[in-house]
Order: sequence, then structure tokens, then C-alpha cells
Amino acid sequence: MASTFRSLALFCVSGGLALLVDIGVLYAFKGAMGYYGARAVSFWCAATFTWWFNRSFTFQGVKPDSIWAEYLAYLSSMVVGGALNYGAYVLSLQAFDAVRAEPAWGVAIGSLTGLAVNFLSARRILHKQA
Repeated sequence: MASTFRSLALFCVSGGLALLVDIGVLYAFKGAMGYYGARAVSFWCAATFTWWFNRSFTFQGVKPDSIWAEYLAYLSSMVVGGALNYGAYVLSLQAFDAVRAEPAWGVAIGSLTGLAVNFLSARRILHKQA
């Protein structure tokens, strides 16, 4: 139980740091790509960061023969959580003036929405637990 709590706590730290990556990249690219295109890029950057952080600190399980295979499996598993994340971002951007004024709020809403699904997926891939 303590191991699961530790993993969840570190996963949340990873998510908080990734939120900063996500927002930073969104703001860097929103002028050139708009809110929706920039969000796709920012999500990919944040997911890549969480893969690195979680494999390095959160889930220190058996490492695969191919780091690229692990990376692709991790990103693929994030698709469901990512779809929930992006969907919540889009809905909040369309529904709330405050989110349109500061899209970082939409990134935060999306991140919280995908958290549980992504934790279970990451744990399965990076820690080799079903």
C-alpha cells in the first residue's frame, strides 16, 4: 500500500511539472498554431516529459530492451487519457470566457481529467504491474 501511495504521489509531482511544460509550450506556440494546434504539441511535450520522469523516479521497474519501444508503448497508452484531457480542454475553452482569456485553466482542467487513466496505464507499462 505504501508503494502505491508513493507511486501516486510521485505521479502527481510528475503531472504538476508536466502541467508547467504543457502550459509553457502552449503559450509558446499558440500565436503560430492557434489554441488547438498548440495544445496538441504541448500535450505531446508534456507526455514525453512524464514518460521520462515516471520511468526515472516514479516506477523504477524492469527496463525494456528497447527504450523506444517503451516510449511508444507509453505514448500509445496515454491516448485514452490524452483524449479525455484534450476533450476537457476543448470543452472548457468553448464553454468558459475565463479559459479563453487564460487557456492555462483549460490545460489544468484537461490534465486533471486524464490523471486516473494515465496513472493506471503508466504504472502497467513502466512498473510492469497489471
